[in-house]
Amino acid sequence: MVEPVGNHYIVARPVYSENLFNEEHEKLSQLSRAVHRQSSVLLCLYSCSPQRVKKIALGLFPIVSWLPAYRFREWILSDIVSGINTGLVAVLQGLAFALLVNVPPGYGLYAAFFPVLVYFIFGTSRHISVGPFPVLSLMVGGAVVRLVPDDSAGNGTSTNISAINEERVLVAASVTFLSGVFQLLLGILQFGFIVIYLSQSLISGFTTAAAIHVVVSQLKFMLQLPVPGFNKPFGIIYTLESVFSQITKTNIADLVTSIVVLLIVFVVKEMNDRYKAKLPTPIPIELLVTVLAALISYFINFEEKFNVAVLSFFSFRFQAPVAPDVGVLRKCIGDSISIAIVGFAVAFSVAKVYSIKHDYPVDGNQELIAFGLSNIVGGSFKGFASSTALSRSGVQESTGGKTQIAGLISAVIVLIVILAIGFLLAPLQKSVLASLALGNLKGMLMQFKEVGILWRKDKYDCVTLWKSHLLCKLAYRLSFFLTCLTSLNGKYNSGMVFLLVYPLLLFSILSNIYRNKKDYTDIYEPEGVKIFRCSSPIFFANIEFFREKLITVGFNPLRVLRKRNKALRKIRKMLKKGELQVTPKGLICMANYTHESDEELDNNRIEELDQPTNMTDLPIQINWGADLPPGIIVPQVNIHSIILDFSSVSFLDFSAMRILQKTLKEFVRINIDIYIAGGFLDKLERCAFFDEEIKPSMFFLTIHDAVLHILLKKDIASSPKLKLAEVTLQFSSFATLVPLHYSQAPSSALHS
Repeated sequence: MVEPVGNHYIVARPVYSENLFNEEHEKLSQLSRAVHRQSSVLLCLYSCSPQRVKKIALGLFPIVSWLPAYRFREWILSDIVSGINTGLVAVLQGLAFALLVNVPPGYGLYAAFFPVLVYFIFGTSRHISVGPFPVLSLMVGGAVVRLVPDDSAGNGTSTNISAINEERVLVAASVTFLSGVFQLLLGILQFGFIVIYLSQSLISGFTTAAAIHVVVSQLKFMLQLPVPGFNKPFGIIYTLESVFSQITKTNIADLVTSIVVLLIVFVVKEMNDRYKAKLPTPIPIELLVTVLAALISYFINFEEKFNVAVLSFFSFRFQAPVAPDVGVLRKCIGDSISIAIVGFAVAFSVAKVYSIKHDYPVDGNQELIAFGLSNIVGGSFKGFASSTALSRSGVQESTGGKTQIAGLISAVIVLIVILAIGFLLAPLQKSVLASLALGNLKGMLMQFKEVGILWRKDKYDCVTLWKSHLLCKLAYRLSFFLTCLTSLNGKYNSGMVFLLVYPLLLFSILSNIYRNKKDYTDIYEPEGVKIFRCSSPIFFANIEFFREKLITVGFNPLRVLRKRNKALRKIRKMLKKGELQVTPKGLICMANYTHESDEELDNNRIEELDQPTNMTDLPIQINWGADLPPGIIVPQVNIHSIILDFSSVSFLDFSAMRILQKTLKEFVRINIDIYIAGGFLDKLERCAFFDEEIKPSMFFLTIHDAVLHILLKKDIASSPKLKLAEVTLQFSSFATLVPLHYSQAPSSALHS
């Protein structure tokens, strides 16, 4: 038996030229591989089978596939409860975010109603709540103020104010309509991948800067000061200057109301976050504050006694659809493109989070089509741009929403307010709505904590993506982003220019001879080991592609982990009921197993399923490769080790690093060993990449070092397929392991 001695090895093999190696091991010609790929592509593109037509139809109208499979008895109650809670929040946010658009609050309800109906038919996410989003509202408001500025003559008559409001409503609707057209075109042209060019650091910087703009823009409502709009570079400075120059004219009643509402909202939201595992549903603080504030304002008569600004009575009714103003469309093309891309990026990011959590797919191209149609319809009915608000989507998901039915129920709640009970909100102070808008920015403002982290780990990203966001005009940021992306490309690696055209990783599954598996027919691949090679920089634009390729080992590690944790829940429950008994041979079922759905077992605590399996409280350790009790099915895992060859990776950025860490943990938690050849050990240590699950010991100098470590680590006696002698025999023509105690190695041996 030939084996390495200690921690040394010597490799002996024939000296190969490239041609000799290819001939001996039957390398496939480039022409045959190209013909096979082209034939597959042409077959997919030009085949017109009934199955393909059905697939296209189901893709364009997702409701056709998910609605017939709706579990009415199990889900309808959860969707109704979730829809009611989400609808109440949508009403308040629609009214509040209309102030950011500089239109009468009632038009915010149109933005919270029509897009939801369209998304119900065309959307693919089951958990996001479609409607106004503060960042988009501020961007639309910027275009509105630029095209319809405040009355500079000071003629604050009701007739003049009404005319200005009507013009602003038409501008907001036109901008929204055009942004919807851009989104629809991008979806039809399959540009859903565009969101990958927005890194997590960039999105965090953008939304946090936008949150600061929102705070400044709402000061005039909280203090009730006549502050004009400054839609130009450094406009935030001019706004603050105008506010502080009039600070002595502050309405004390509005100021006190704003401070009280903000304190209450922030405290209760913090309680909702901290005790979300114990609360059956988040406390609907926005609703409670709104009802209480409206009642107090009505009975004390704040409008007359303290001269506060209130919503007043305005007609809640549906209006006939209007055509967009062509003149406005020509002037707001840049604004509309920015709104289209930012709105889609935010919505798709949130949808992706929930799709991973609840294990279902979302289609980026279809999402573009859904939001495009939503904004086209919303703009036609005098609404403004829609995306998804993080807090509102959190309410829909945390209160038990299962499908888009919850969104439909929320639209019904908005409809009731529009047609029946909207007049009850007439005494509500505008300062309350402004405070509620700021209260919903808590998550965005808390992202300021990431500045220090980014500074320590990637100073270039931190400076570039944060410095100008606070001061630059919001509508021009998109071009700034693209400029930053180009500069990052030049900084990181010139090879990334190609990746900016299409994010392609040069990814290969290798055999133990460390060649591309797809290029050869005469190969050997050791059982239980997969080797992946990445030959390009890994950064925010291609890390998702990297992840998708990595889980092509035959299973999704996160899905396997959740199945195992669900199985452990069932086993604990069966042991408690006496349905399972522990014997020397394992677990024996003592009764007929009663099937229970996963929904009942999950109990809306899906996060627990993503934690490592814990069997310390069980009387026996579960062998996932053996037979399990009846009714418990867990996917089989047929590999034990994965080697990632990062020797050719020239760059790894912070956004990619976080996703890589999360992906590796998913494999480690299902007992798959991860090894990395090459890589950025020093940088990863500096960025706090390692913890109890991801350790520096997984790094090896070369692929061969990692392979030998795996072979020596496994119990050779109990695993015949991993016997080193057999491995040596199988690929002796490629690499022979020579004992270190040989007096002389073969003359043709290559020593290492």
